[in-house]
Amino acid sequence: MANEKKIDCVILGLLSHEELTGYEIKKRMDTMLKYFWSASYGSIYPALSDLVHRGLATKRESGENKRNKLIYAITDHGRNYLKEWLTLPVYKDELRYETLLKLFFGNEQGAECAVHHIESFEEKIEKELPYLLGAQEILKKSLNDDTAHKYYLLTVEFGIRTYGAYLEWCKEARTLLMEND
Repeated sequence: MANEKKIDCVILGLLSHEELTGYEIKKRMDTMLKYFWSASYGSIYPALSDLVHRGLATKRESGENKRNKLIYAITDHGRNYLKEWLTLPVYKDELRYETLLKLFFGNEQGAECAVHHIESFEEKIEKELPYLLGAQEILKKSLNDDTAHKYYLLTVEFGIRTYGAYLEWCKEARTLLMEND
């Protein structure tokens, strides 16, 4: 399991909660997981095929309408694989922000450009923070409905605290850059 692909585990984790189509998996990643994980259709569909091939998931056709949908479900083998992966130590937590990369080399373009990037980053965070706060409120009210909700809540609260720190940093960075001009 040392070389497992994280996308496999992400998909299995989503399937452990409910059966999903590839489109629905992508939608979950773009909403629920977007604050800490992402994937493209180009990585999701090959991973789904591989999971089915390895017996970690199944697929079936849904003929509910003219378009047949492929619906994926986790197998017992897949659930065991996911559970084993969850016990392994974290290999790598990484932070990758293009804003920080541009800021790091910002001396080449100057403070005005750097401040613009910081303000854009700040606007993005301010736009996304209400979603996290709303999710936090819903999850707190429904903790007893599903045991998974407390784990979801922990990730949401991490996001809220992280975003709060980002906003504080944006103000400090803008101030520092402006006082040197």
